[in-house]
Amino acid sequence: MDKQELNQALKRKKILTDAKVAQLEKDLSTQKISEPWEQLLLDKKILSEDQLLAIKSEMLGVPVVDLRNQQIPQDVLNLVPEPIAHRHQVISFQKNKEELSLAMTDPEDLQTKEFIQKKTGLAIKTFLIGKTSLDFGLSKYHSSLEKEITHLFAAGPDKALKAEAEGESADQALQKMAEEIPVIRVVDTLIEYAIFEKASDIHIEPQENSVIVRYRIDGVLHDVMTLPKVIQAAIVARIKVLSNLKIDEHRLPQDGRFKIEKEGYKFSMRVSTIPIFDGEKVVIRLLDESAKAASLEDLGFEPEVMEVITRNIKKPHGMLLVTGPTGSGKSTTLYTVLSMLNTKSVNISTIEDPVEYRIVGANQMQVNPKIGLTFAMGLRALLRQDPNIIMIGEIRDKETAEEAVHAAMTGHIVFSTLHTNDAAAALPRLLDIGIEPYLIASTINAVLAQRLVRVICKDCRKETKIDDATAAALTKQFHLEKLLPILAKRKLVPEKARDLSDVKFYKGEGCDKCNHSGYRGRVGIHEILEVTPNVAEMIMQRKSSQEIQEMGEQEGMVLLWEDGFVKAAQGITTIDEILRVSKE
Repeated sequence: MDKQELNQALKRKKILTDAKVAQLEKDLSTQKISEPWEQLLLDKKILSEDQLLAIKSEMLGVPVVDLRNQQIPQDVLNLVPEPIAHRHQVISFQKNKEELSLAMTDPEDLQTKEFIQKKTGLAIKTFLIGKTSLDFGLSKYHSSLEKEITHLFAAGPDKALKAEAEGESADQALQKMAEEIPVIRVVDTLIEYAIFEKASDIHIEPQENSVIVRYRIDGVLHDVMTLPKVIQAAIVARIKVLSNLKIDEHRLPQDGRFKIEKEGYKFSMRVSTIPIFDGEKVVIRLLDESAKAASLEDLGFEPEVMEVITRNIKKPHGMLLVTGPTGSGKSTTLYTVLSMLNTKSVNISTIEDPVEYRIVGANQMQVNPKIGLTFAMGLRALLRQDPNIIMIGEIRDKETAEEAVHAAMTGHIVFSTLHTNDAAAALPRLLDIGIEPYLIASTINAVLAQRLVRVICKDCRKETKIDDATAAALTKQFHLEKLLPILAKRKLVPEKARDLSDVKFYKGEGCDKCNHSGYRGRVGIHEILEVTPNVAEMIMQRKSSQEIQEMGEQEGMVLLWEDGFVKAAQGITTIDEILRVSKE
């Protein structure tokens, strides 16, 4: 859409002003942003996708359709081949004897319309769709993975399924199988389907008589399909070939990685194999390299926590630690903070295992223990490179912790992660590792703890209240008397609320758009402990994590579970999710 026309339309609707346009133009020139103007307006939240579609619809005279509200027959969808649908962003969703309805992000793409018209022999009726709706339509091409894979193997040559070829060793046969077309297409289909489902991990788990494929979606594992046992060796061999692992090694764990880059996405795949009783189990972690850095607000941070983070990362030196279990979004938070500080006037250097996301302008190093490149060794090398800001993927041992603390003391801003259950436990953990109390007290600025909870699906969300029995059960697990004042401060409870039974909560009933799970997406719940003079004094006295946490609460710290209940009362998540990820 023409930039000037769009700006004029937005000014008429008082969504945009000349001053705002000038500011955006300045951002474009100083930050060298190359994305389209429309996308920039959406990213900056100047207008929503629905507002943009409404303006486009009005200017182009084309009606808007939301494919998430449509039942799309598979035969109609397949009238437009999947590569065409991806490349030209077009979905066929309805047809009668004479007419085919096309949903397009660019209704003025005459070449694509003419091509589809000639191919189908039907008149074309055009509708306008947004990116969210398009993604939903594209995902329908992969709605039946099990059927597709069964078909692929049925069509493939039988020799690809044999464990051992005549006159060849088993490993030579595996090498051949890994290069057979059906095996290649099965692995490609498993990965593509996982990308469309927005899965973070693929688990391929051999059983006695079958192979189970599971995807981790929004932090929860889902069974996707069961494959015949006979194809297990071929699939594992293909993944090993892709990730440059030894095909003939079945007794030891192996780690590797590979990349997939297609139009519209770029993913890095981390592969881990381990020998188990029924064969080799494979886990593939999907890392979206094309993902843009989100803001702290997008990650679910409350204003009070954002204010503490912003205040501490602006200090000239010191350390910010992020704690939580594996898969709790620690790296994403650190990348977001780094993107906030990433300007041409500073040198950002990182040492990670592995490098999960690329940061333009940052120097990112990956550890390699096989050649002696550990976190500690890499950190010593980085300090000779005159960095302003350093990110260490994880503090695992005394040597790394000492190097990090000394870096924070000598005028550097240091970010790192630590595996502890809450923010206060990070400080005694560093003592256990062997760091002196005075070093911890003088270098740690703040410790952030976080978990990820699933977000209620907006299309099937409904209000609910907890009954007295549930409230009583929750009271045994959490100190709920501390919670009502926190909710009241945010105006989430009635003035005369006696207990949680007076508070409105929400749940998802389940619908087509969320695969009947009641959830879509994830968001963080957080607690942040700032190392104030009082907390520093307690560290010097080697106080327990419980005593340090109590001091933090006295100074206004909101705990993880309390932040979770705030988000539940706001209608973002459910009490069940809070119980799943946090414990008092």
